[in-house]
Amino acid sequence: MSYLWSPAMKFSTWRKLWIALATAEQELGIDISDTQLEEMRAKLYDIDFEYAAKKESEFRHDVMGHVHAFGAAAPSAMPIIHLGATSCYVGDNTDLVQLRESLKLIKRKLVKTIAILKAFAVKHRDLPTLGFTHYQPAQLTTVGKRSTLWMQDLILDLERVEREIDELPMRGVKGTTGTQASFLELFDGDHEKVKALNKRVCELMGFKKAIPVSGQTYTRKIDFNILSLLSGIAQSAYKMCGDIRLLANLKEVEEPFAKTQIGSSAMAYKRNPMRSERVCSLARYVMGLPNTAANTHANQWFERTLDDSAVRRIVLPEGFLAVDVILNLLANIADGLHVWPNVVRKHVMAELPFMATEVILMECVKAGGDRQELHEAIRVHSMDAGAVVKGEGKANDLMERIANDPIFAPVHGKLES
Repeated sequence: MSYLWSPAMKFSTWRKLWIALATAEQELGIDISDTQLEEMRAKLYDIDFEYAAKKESEFRHDVMGHVHAFGAAAPSAMPIIHLGATSCYVGDNTDLVQLRESLKLIKRKLVKTIAILKAFAVKHRDLPTLGFTHYQPAQLTTVGKRSTLWMQDLILDLERVEREIDELPMRGVKGTTGTQASFLELFDGDHEKVKALNKRVCELMGFKKAIPVSGQTYTRKIDFNILSLLSGIAQSAYKMCGDIRLLANLKEVEEPFAKTQIGSSAMAYKRNPMRSERVCSLARYVMGLPNTAANTHANQWFERTLDDSAVRRIVLPEGFLAVDVILNLLANIADGLHVWPNVVRKHVMAELPFMATEVILMECVKAGGDRQELHEAIRVHSMDAGAVVKGEGKANDLMERIANDPIFAPVHGKLES
């Protein structure tokens, strides 16, 4: 991921775009020689970053700095580099290439994490554990079933990633305000050739389509959609790791903890869920990024304003870099999750009398009882039994109370089972 957002990736993609443009222009009749194209291709990765920075400082323009750097490396092609294009031809189209390749990497890491969680779910599918609603004990679930909640969220994220990869358009060749005026001038007003140029450049850059209309830039709503997708992955990761942190407190499930790992410099006994905490910390940052993208999109005046540029150079790479780390951590955590079955069982047994009350209620109603009267009796007995457990530290005596109450006579002979 670091490479995908590196200067090497960015500026070599600029050169690929210039080569694609020149190639398509030549195919459509513009006077560009094979020698010029061959020299451009030969110097694709021969980037003199110092020279480009010097020229950028001189021109106060990054694209023209690199036009001259490419021209210095491929001098025969200098006259036709960037022919008909505007800065956003290389800038925006490169952003879209980086977004596409980054989404492909995210997809692979999502698939890996889901596969690891699947193995965990299958392994622990029949280990009963307390369910929790409102973080209070509820009906039983299983350790494996609970992990499918995490998987399902990630699968929904994966589906969105696949959809974005498939539907992401290229900006294409649009000119300075999206009218393609410079290319129409280049091709003497031949609209069909300009359409063919746009299509061919997209093909050469591996895109199925170009965005139908644009101003100078592609609509920044695409950035919002992408960052919303990343936010969704961060939400799923936070949910999963938040659950793991709570389970670690219960001592039922713990993230990997190395043999010589230290949880606290002061409290040597601690096993802090630091990896899960790190995920939650990064996820909190990513979840806030769509708001920045929304404001950027909303504040683009007419065909474009440059106040989008600086912030996009921060939020797009940082969003992907953060999610990349999050998914690395999720895979690591999921692969090393440790379940403590005896602790899980102990907690189940402590709450089992309460868990049985719904079955008792149904059985008594089937035997002719009044559902509302039975529900109230169970509520009263449960509150009294809970008071004994919490107030006196004694065992849960709910079953004894039900066994001594005649309203539950239809199940008195079945309580042991």
